[in-house]
Amino acid sequence: MSRFRKVFAAALVIAATAGAAEAGRLGLGREALPEEVAAWDIDIRPDGQGLPPGKGSVKEGEALFLEKCAACHGEFGEGAARWPVLAGGFGSLKSAAPEKTIGSFWPYASTSFDYIRRAMPFGQAQTLSNDEVYALIAFLLSMNDVVKDDFVLSRDNFTAVKLPNEDAFYLDDRETAEKHFWRKDPCMTACKDKVEITGRARVIDVTPDDKDKSMKVE
Repeated sequence: MSRFRKVFAAALVIAATAGAAEAGRLGLGREALPEEVAAWDIDIRPDGQGLPPGKGSVKEGEALFLEKCAACHGEFGEGAARWPVLAGGFGSLKSAAPEKTIGSFWPYASTSFDYIRRAMPFGQAQTLSNDEVYALIAFLLSMNDVVKDDFVLSRDNFTAVKLPNEDAFYLDDRETAEKHFWRKDPCMTACKDKVEITGRARVIDVTPDDKDKSMKVE
């Protein structure tokens, strides 16, 4: 057999092998076990989808907060040092220094449940039981005057909790509300009848030019 025929035959074998491999499985890893998928599938949605069974009271949450959270967030959720503030801030969103807390800014309680169960306490993420997370959320809601001090939060009544700023959030409606601004073909020339210059940048002479020989760079 000539050298060319040997090379051609080898190429056919490789092509056939590659085709068979492509048609089948790659043979990398294994299928994830149901419990492994469940460990990642922990997101909580505003409509309550994904909430685990469990319950917790404001009183239980207060004890947990002081033990596991207050070192960073303060005993009253005021934020120790520069850690996030969790309570208060009402009426501050339009100010020069808005305080975005669970009570003043967040639209849904599900955000706090999702994040706390997923990432808190700092350095000990996902060590809280479901009941402990419910209790902590109940306490945080109480600190923000959303629920009373004897409130018990559970999966059954979770979606009944309404945060004060929920109505300030709305779906992105630019596709309809701003449709008159859209152009099929973008304008590239003479797009504006008149351009008025309202100000000019001021030269503040912080960078020496080539004519300045007094400053040498070595």
